[in-house]
Amino acid sequence: MMNRWVFLFAFLAILFSPLVFAEKIDVGLYLINVGKFDPQSGAFTADFYLSMKCETNCSSNFEFTNGRAATIDRMIDEPNNKFYRIQANLQSPVDFKKFPFDEQTLTIAIEDKTQTKENLEYVVNQKETGIASDVQLVGWNAENWNASVVTSEYPIYGEEYSRYNFSINLQREAFSSMLKTFLPVLFLMLLNFLAHFPNPDKITTRIGMHTSFIISAVMFHVAIGNQLPPLGYLTLADKFMFCAYLSLGFSLISAIAILELLEEKNEKMVGRVHKASGVVSLGLWIISLAVVALTA
Repeated sequence: MMNRWVFLFAFLAILFSPLVFAEKIDVGLYLINVGKFDPQSGAFTADFYLSMKCETNCSSNFEFTNGRAATIDRMIDEPNNKFYRIQANLQSPVDFKKFPFDEQTLTIAIEDKTQTKENLEYVVNQKETGIASDVQLVGWNAENWNASVVTSEYPIYGEEYSRYNFSINLQREAFSSMLKTFLPVLFLMLLNFLAHFPNPDKITTRIGMHTSFIISAVMFHVAIGNQLPPLGYLTLADKFMFCAYLSLGFSLISAIAILELLEEKNEKMVGRVHKASGVVSLGLWIISLAVVALTA
């Protein structure tokens, strides 16, 4: 009978041992500076204070899963209270689908090097978490931040770790981005539509103008693409340029058609095509832009 009770207590001890012995560490992170953000690679540097508090002995054997610490200054190093000033070189994934109105999330991810979730669990210390009011990145607006604790799984090793994530959301400055990306194309499209007004007898000049507009649009598109890394998807700017190509291409084709009709001396069709080409070109551009806006 005694052996049964011993076996039962041993089984319960093994079953609930992760809950009993898991060390909980309150983690606080106060971001004071972000610099050298490279949108093409997602690399950035972060300067911040990191606090760790626990009841007994806090494990300080942590690492950054998305980068490496450049410097770590221990300001408080007590068994149950640790405080650091850290400068780290980190990297976060980037998403340019909505470029030039894209938003990027910069993350500081911390895990213990050896202690699994069964032995150590991080807890967000909201009182000591935040960002300095003077944190700035040229060309970006810091919208908000978030701190959370997630479970990081490593199926190949059969292990789970507690991961502390501190994220700051950045939004590209909308007004300056719009001026640099869309205003030149809008001006180009205005010139393209004005080129439909000259009489058909100046069609050769019009063909040259439409051709130059297409070349200018392609060169501007290439310049926009050079700001980004090689991508496997289309950005909002790409779709906007394709709408322009559709309208510019139709304008050139209609001008060539008018030239052919003039050589055939079909004055009636020349007049019809000349009157309709500008309206159709504008309609194609507006409809394609509407489709892009609805599917963005």
